Amino acid sequence: MRFYSATVNPERCAKMHGKTLHFDTNSNPELPVAVLKALASVPRWRILQHLAAGRRTVNELADALELPASTAAAHIKILEEAGLVHTELQAASHGLQKLCNRTYDNLFLALPTSPADLSNVAEVAMPIGGYTAFEVKPTCGLATESALIGFLDDPLSFYEPDHVHASLLWFRSGYVEYTFPNRLPQSAAVVSLQVSMEICSEAPLHNHAWPSDITLWINDCEVGTWTCPADFGGQRGVLTPAWWDNRDSQYGLLKRWLINSEASFVDGRGCGALTIDKLHLSSRRVISVRLGVKPDALHVGGVNLFGRAFGNYAQDLTLRLEYQPGRRKKAAF
Repeated sequence: MRFYSATVNPERCAKMHGKTLHFDTNSNPELPVAVLKALASVPRWRILQHLAAGRRTVNELADALELPASTAAAHIKILEEAGLVHTELQAASHGLQKLCNRTYDNLFLALPTSPADLSNVAEVAMPIGGYTAFEVKPTCGLATESALIGFLDDPLSFYEPDHVHASLLWFRSGYVEYTFPNRLPQSAAVVSLQVSMEICSEAPLHNHAWPSDITLWINDCEVGTWTCPADFGGQRGVLTPAWWDNRDSQYGLLKRWLINSEASFVDGRGCGALTIDKLHLSSRRVISVRLGVKPDALHVGGVNLFGRAFGNYAQDLTLRLEYQPGRRKKAAF
């Protein structure tokens, strides 16, 4: 789906998935600013709410909001210029009338990162099917964007050759481990390491009251544990393929583990005492990332790990290294 705005070109800073708009806020700030300004109005918010049920004329919207038609038309123009509403003319008993339609049902916006940080960042995205080791217990399974891989609740399915194409995997307890190349430049000192992914608990079908203690390890060092509150379902994931059953897990939460010189964090909250120097990244050519649920965890509620073709976020398992150039000696391998 594509729209054209009087003020911005959406192709430069956003991606459309069905009726969902994903902002790329590091590309061009004009579209998110225009959209947020358009949304900063109670009448315009109510117009979008009424249009959720289908198209309406300007007069119908004016009556519903108890506004003069001219005022409703002014609000609709602002929404139209931001790309949130599109209109069409239709013949009426006296001339033409303007019909209004809502362009999107969902907007996803991530706050921009600092441009200064991007020049000293090494980032690698790993498909979730690219694991190098695993130990999983049922319930478990894998799926590509078009079909299941192997058999449900059979750990041997994780050995299937097609596992490299998985865009969703799940297990009740155990772990999956990934091996990333260490892209830290020579003569650079690492400042922080971040791992981000879309995850949730693993329940039969889905369950909004199903906690799971999910732990992350880097180079066999425990980073910390986050308790996921649920296995999310009941509403389709933005990217979840049409063939996937509505009753099953649909999406997760985007979580970020960070290790720096002070401690380790999950989404900015402290989760452990591990610091970046204890990972000895300068002497390693690869970085291992393990994600799992301990068998003796308080909440053994499993893991659903979503790739770029499932869930709400079009991303794979992502490793990000922030560094300062010219601070370390060349490692000997």
